[in-house]
Amino acid sequence: MERIISCIVLQHDWRWTLAAGLVCIFGVGVAYRALCRARGLTGPRQLRMAVLSAFVCGLAVFSTHFIAMLGYDAGAPIRFGVGLTISSFFMAFGSIALSCLLALSRPGPLMRGLAGAVALAGVSAMHFLGVSAIEMPGLVAWHPGYVAGGIIAGMSVAALSASLLHGLSPFRMTITSIGGALSVIILHFTAMSAMTLTAAPAAPLGWTMSPGVMVLVIAAMVLGMAAVASLLVAMAWYSKASATHQIRDAIDAMSDGLAFYDADDKLVLWNRRYGEVNPELATRLQVGMTFRELLQVGLDDGVYSEAIGREEEFIAERMAMRASLSATMEQRFAGNRWIRVSDRATRAGGIVTVCTEITELKNHADALAEARDAAEAANRAKSEFLANMSHEIRTPLNGVIGVAQALRSTELSARQSEMLDLIRSSSQTLQVLLSDILDLARVESGRLELNEEAFDLGRAVREAGQLYEAQASEKGLQFFVEIAPEVDGWIEGDVVRVKQVITNLVSNAVKFTAKGFVCLTVAPGPMLKGEETLRFSVEDTGIGFDSDTRARLFSRFEQADGGITRKFGGSGLGLSISRQLAEMMGGHLDCESEPGGGSAFILTVPLRRAEAPALKVVTEVPSDEAAEACRMKVLLADDHPVNRKVVEMILLQVDVDLVQVENGAEALQAARDGDFDIILMDMQMPVMDGLTATKEIRLHEAALGLPRTPVVMLTANALAEHVTAAEAAGADRHLAKPFDAAELLGLIDTLPRQAAALAA
Repeated sequence: MERIISCIVLQHDWRWTLAAGLVCIFGVGVAYRALCRARGLTGPRQLRMAVLSAFVCGLAVFSTHFIAMLGYDAGAPIRFGVGLTISSFFMAFGSIALSCLLALSRPGPLMRGLAGAVALAGVSAMHFLGVSAIEMPGLVAWHPGYVAGGIIAGMSVAALSASLLHGLSPFRMTITSIGGALSVIILHFTAMSAMTLTAAPAAPLGWTMSPGVMVLVIAAMVLGMAAVASLLVAMAWYSKASATHQIRDAIDAMSDGLAFYDADDKLVLWNRRYGEVNPELATRLQVGMTFRELLQVGLDDGVYSEAIGREEEFIAERMAMRASLSATMEQRFAGNRWIRVSDRATRAGGIVTVCTEITELKNHADALAEARDAAEAANRAKSEFLANMSHEIRTPLNGVIGVAQALRSTELSARQSEMLDLIRSSSQTLQVLLSDILDLARVESGRLELNEEAFDLGRAVREAGQLYEAQASEKGLQFFVEIAPEVDGWIEGDVVRVKQVITNLVSNAVKFTAKGFVCLTVAPGPMLKGEETLRFSVEDTGIGFDSDTRARLFSRFEQADGGITRKFGGSGLGLSISRQLAEMMGGHLDCESEPGGGSAFILTVPLRRAEAPALKVVTEVPSDEAAEACRMKVLLADDHPVNRKVVEMILLQVDVDLVQVENGAEALQAARDGDFDIILMDMQMPVMDGLTATKEIRLHEAALGLPRTPVVMLTANALAEHVTAAEAAGADRHLAKPFDAAELLGLIDTLPRQAAALAA
């Protein structure tokens, strides 16, 4: 260490040493800045910038070496060999260029450290080649330990500086530049301390330069480094100015008005659109105006319609909202103009205000609101129309079906039976079509609701299957209903809708199968999201269909082809409604089939198990011969004579006394005057409707402590809301027209006995 200090202090002129250090720090800093700029470039531009960085760094270390050598006291005047001097520069330039490419090839401290070591290795070679380029007054001898120490120390400092001090901030760039320069200085002066001159004639170097010429060469190199530094500064300034100009162009091109206010809420800049959105301010905007002053301009011009008569309060509210920066506001202007204003804070405490013209959006919103109201009104009108049409169609249809059922109980010839079957089949088809259309309308309007309750799954499935068992038998089909034991119990769901989907699938299977079998299977489905599912499968050996048909089969009014509709009938609504019902129940309906190979429709719904309800013990009313001889008294209230005649013809099959009235008021009076076993009540009647009459009957019974007379709503009002209204009025059952004669006779037989048992 003493030898190194002695070399620096005694063998070097401190002025040249200081100059060498400053030039080295400056040159390495410029080169490092150029290398950092190269990182942000790509392709040929990056390569050119990397070569420029290596060239500047080569100039820096070359100048550092020879400036220090100019201050070296060799004991006699020295000269510089031109060839070796130039070669030393290219040695430094080449090694540094290689290190720059290494640093750019792959980011990371390891690669940067390797690049720094490579650069210092080349600088070491440059140093010893440069010393060889000097004509000394004697022979040069080197101390191996100091030579190795200088090289290792320089490479270590260079590698650590490149790997650990790397950064793009001004501070880190300065520290890294100093570290790189320090590695060169350590190498130079440690290596110089390893040099010993011995008196002996030295071999001439040939073409040489004097120290004065070398000074000029070094000055030119320093000027070159200064020129590159100036170029980098100019490029940075131009880039920043260009970016600022591009940002300004982008702001002016915005479709929204934008203004920037400083921390004192004074206007700094704005775009053209800001003046267009606020035309009252367009010619008055000036740098330094406060937002409060701009508000006052608008108030003076009367553009804020909501501020008229409350200007100070309006200003206070607007300034408070701006200060809170809490939300986007919509501002109404005179002339029914609307502006959306958003205020956002900057990190420096300023405010960016964005104004968006939303007058057209507001007009569209108003138009949409009007269209929505009109659509809702049309939807209500449609619902009312469907309800009325349902009532009007069901009433005559009830007459057709009822008379046909009553006629079936009489003696008929074979020809008459055939014609009666045609009447029955056609009326049932019309009834199904009417129900499908009403279901579709309720699904579309969102008025179809599920009624969740516990029901016996096995019983419901068997009942649904039994409806088509006879039809399948008539066609010679084998008909199976299979229910897995683990699901043959009580579950929770809408039994009506479940049976509706099942009967639709079974009906289609029987309809489209000419021979073979139809099988309805119920079994546990796959676990979905950790929950049990129930799988209904309806399989048949019918006509089947291809993949194209499958893709559209669940669309509305779609069947396999036109020939299907002509041959088998149907509306094409059943499967569409069934899939929508499945989705409402949280499940899915799908199918598999191939032409001529039969079909399989699979309904999967969540399985929610339920406890079987407690059995109600009904005490039978003791019967004697007198009671059995007593005829049942039935009150029928209906304003339509055909309906009354249909019920009368059906009841001729049983031994009852039938009293008929035409409106609710007459029904109420008859119920008060007589003792009836059951009341059949229409819902829509003149003078007093059936709901009101039922309520009055229940009030009369409660007031006098009379037993509850069963009331059956026998009506063409078949929508869900009608059923709910009937239950709320006090009716015991709701039987929609057209009804099945057997179902009506069953209610007349069971309801009075149940009522008598409960009363007892």
